[in-house]
Amino acid sequence: MQLGVIGLGRMGSNIVRRLMKAGHDCVVFDRAPGAINALVAEGAVAGSSLELVVRALTPPRAVWIMLPAGSPTEETVVELTNYLSPGDIVIDGGNSFYKDDIRRSSMLLEKGLRYIDVGTSGGVWGLERGYCMMIGGDKRAVDLLDPIFASLAPGRGSIEATPGRDGRDPRVEQGYLYCGQSGAGHFVKMVHNGIEYGLMQAYAEGFDILKGKDSPVLSADERIGLPLADIAEVWRRGSVISSWLLDLTAIALARDEHLSEFAGSVADSGEGRWTIEAAIEEAVPATALAAALFERFRSRETHSFSNKLLSAMRREFGGHAEAPESR
Repeated sequence: MQLGVIGLGRMGSNIVRRLMKAGHDCVVFDRAPGAINALVAEGAVAGSSLELVVRALTPPRAVWIMLPAGSPTEETVVELTNYLSPGDIVIDGGNSFYKDDIRRSSMLLEKGLRYIDVGTSGGVWGLERGYCMMIGGDKRAVDLLDPIFASLAPGRGSIEATPGRDGRDPRVEQGYLYCGQSGAGHFVKMVHNGIEYGLMQAYAEGFDILKGKDSPVLSADERIGLPLADIAEVWRRGSVISSWLLDLTAIALARDEHLSEFAGSVADSGEGRWTIEAAIEEAVPATALAAALFERFRSRETHSFSNKLLSAMRREFGGHAEAPESR
């Protein structure tokens, strides 16, 4: 299939590469010419503006936006409506607020355009591992683009089938799901990221306790120097708390058990805050997720080993760097 891709950052560029590897044609645009040129050298078609991206596509067109939530995505969606024709599809694969999706979908529908929101998880590893996708919006448009989603998804791999799933949507086992109407995809991804905060915080605090067993506040008899990197590694193998986040923790600790390159100031993305806002709106207790979010706020004032480990995990899965002022 043919797809326009707007935004060639860490994830956007690898989405293009994975699609081209699967035989799809991509027309790409980014404000940084170097990002465009790198993908053109690998087989993509350059678009020097949003209008030229649209012109290079064959109707019905599909344009995937991979930009930061808020103004960058909003302005791009609005501008694209000037060039697209009825029946064309706009895909937001970033981390937009789900209520913005609902509004944009209605706005585009008035122009005869179709809108899809895709919560995309996979970070900097997506090119190799594939992307887990949570999709909302126009069902017919989603079905039309199924070859795109199937190519981006991880596939079944070696994960065993879950007992009792007979008769359910088989695409889920490939790593992508149609969640429902506009906003549903990003809502599910929002909660996914809120859970991610909680899981990361649990690992970070646990390893901080392990590290603290060698603290000078303890008596000499109580102090034990524990091999954190080896503990992370053994937990990866058969432990009930094994996960990909633990895999990334093991990588970070094997590289530097003291995490000396991290200051421990941990950024938070919109999804963590929006998850707590949704919990408040629904009157659903979310004590662990809220505490994890507030810990990130606290990390900007005082830093701990647990905060360093949070920063390390964020860099491992998403390539996120600490803010320069925190170093």
